[in-house]
Amino acid sequence: MILIVVKFNVLPQFQDSWPSITRAFTADTRNEEGNLWFEWSRSIDRDDEYVLVEAFRDTHAGETHVASDHFRQGLESIRPTLAETPLIIHTEVASSQWSHMAELAVNHEPTH
Repeated sequence: MILIVVKFNVLPQFQDSWPSITRAFTADTRNEEGNLWFEWSRSIDRDDEYVLVEAFRDTHAGETHVASDHFRQGLESIRPTLAETPLIIHTEVASSQWSHMAELAVNHEPTH
């Protein structure tokens, strides 16, 4: 699996509208056959920082994503909102799904 984590620091005027700015790009990416997840979070320490955690089935799925029209359009819509170049971690891992965190195991099933 290809696992990617990206930190986006956005300009002040786009901090609250970021979810709507990225909505179409997010939906289109989640609909890709090889996409496993594409999840946004907002930093609790910085109002201007959004974190994207995304995963693709394999290298081919990642390459298909980057070659897509919605990827290009998504970058075009995001670029003018950025305060700085995003930071990224891009790696390949042997897993293809989330695992339970053993250090915080609970005695009941999660309700998510």
